[in-house]
Amino acid sequence: MVVNAPDPSPVFLQKHEFFVDMTCEGCSNAVTRVLHRLGGVQFDIDLPNKKVYIESEHNVDTLLETLKKTGKSASYLGEKSVQ
Repeated sequence: MVVNAPDPSPVFLQKHEFFVDMTCEGCSNAVTRVLHRLGGVQFDIDLPNKKVYIESEHNVDTLLETLKKTGKSASYLGEKSVQ
């Protein structure tokens, strides 16, 4: 008798919101570079509001430390479920 295992539940990525003290395109390019280097992330940058929205399985501490590699001050604002 063969028993089929249940389908694994879908993975829900968390969408995290960060403040990053970006003032120009160069700043947002720096954010793009460090996040691409980290990998496993999808992100949107809101330069006028100095916010970065990241969907990732990485933990918040890893994401925050990565954003700080830009040399800009960064802080975690919260998370929202993405479905």
